[in-house]
Amino acid sequence: MGGNWYFCYVEPPATRGLMLHSRTGVAYRFDAGALCLELLTTGGPGLHHRFEVLHRPADLTAWTERSRLTPTPELRISDVEVADARRLRDALFRAAVAHIRGESPAARDFEIINQAASHPSLAPVIGSDGKRRWSETASGTHLLATVARDAVDLFTGTLARRIRTCADEDCGLIYVDTSRPGRRRWCSMEYCGNRHKVRALRARQDA
Repeated sequence: MGGNWYFCYVEPPATRGLMLHSRTGVAYRFDAGALCLELLTTGGPGLHHRFEVLHRPADLTAWTERSRLTPTPELRISDVEVADARRLRDALFRAAVAHIRGESPAARDFEIINQAASHPSLAPVIGSDGKRRWSETASGTHLLATVARDAVDLFTGTLARRIRTCADEDCGLIYVDTSRPGRRRWCSMEYCGNRHKVRALRARQDA
């Protein structure tokens, strides 16, 4: 994903990914492959609205703490910025789905992404202890600009052709396949991948 080095530090592979819970309470790690796609786990447009979790500034802060942004920035988030986060997320969701289907994303969705990306992103600084930190003036708008710029890099970069949705028909999670062979099928091998193996085994046993 060219270009996102200037504003985003990604955790090492051993700890990368969000911890999610299935409808039955099963916990599993999901690596969306990109910061912007991690935001899609908070809800979405249409039928995905029932999964909405971004209601208050604290909700967006909680997502930031779970995201791949390292270290976690200290943010001042307003209610307006939470609404902006939902708007950006829904635009990213629709654009990603259209891309996966081989369709052209709506111009309006790209406008929303570009408008968010036009603001200054989170600014990395070197703390007095010599460690990486984020500027203390960070706001929700800085956070969304960082997410949007990550999306611009993703949709215009070499990994755009690897944006996919989980192969399980009961799962709608979207990710970018960053693996070397490029053959990833599941949101998580320990959840959807494992469920597929169990179903395949049962089908063979029944046969």
